[in-house]
Amino acid sequence: MTASKSTAPRKLRVCMEALPLVAILRGVRPHEVVAIANALIDAGFTIIEVPLNSPDPLDSIARLSNHARSREAQEVIIGAGTVTSISQVHAVKDAGGELIVMPHSDLSVVRAAIEAGLAVLPGVATPTEAFAALAAGAHGLKLFPAELLGTAAIGAWRAVLPPSTAMLPVGGVTAQNIAQYAAAGAAGAGLGSALYKPGMNALEVGTRAAAFVSAWRT
Repeated sequence: MTASKSTAPRKLRVCMEALPLVAILRGVRPHEVVAIANALIDAGFTIIEVPLNSPDPLDSIARLSNHARSREAQEVIIGAGTVTSISQVHAVKDAGGELIVMPHSDLSVVRAAIEAGLAVLPGVATPTEAFAALAAGAHGLKLFPAELLGTAAIGAWRAVLPPSTAMLPVGGVTAQNIAQYAAAGAAGAGLGSALYKPGMNALEVGTRAAAFVSAWRT
């Protein structure tokens, strides 16, 4: 089952409204991914990303996509991170993924994702990249690396980008500093090693997930 031309962007909006935090499961293995996802979903997460430099990432994405469709009580969007080529966009779609997250802002990849009916969050580090990605149809912006850009950049960008732009800082975001990003104008965040590291079990991930949810909502 693959996304239609309008389903994935709509689903991303719904999931962002529920909780605008992206769980980045870099290094997760297929046999453990569903249990970890369940811990995240139980904590309130609705957006889960498997970076393509993880072990057998398309297998994990396929398992998560099938599992997410079985959870009718809560809408969840599954996607891939570290997507750098058009061929990878199509592979993610074939695996059932509906979200493309990029480390860069290659506009050909952005357009390919949109043409495939997927939601796309390109990585940007300058206002020039940000405006170009939005003009190409991006559904939000991954501000990367956030620890180098800092909250001051987010505040400055918020003043010039369209008001509806969803800016999601990624890199160095923790439960302790996420409030600073929100205050600067971030619409949410992508959470990597502070949420999940290879080898962590579902209970550990669930505990960290709950801490992030509490920090964001309070």
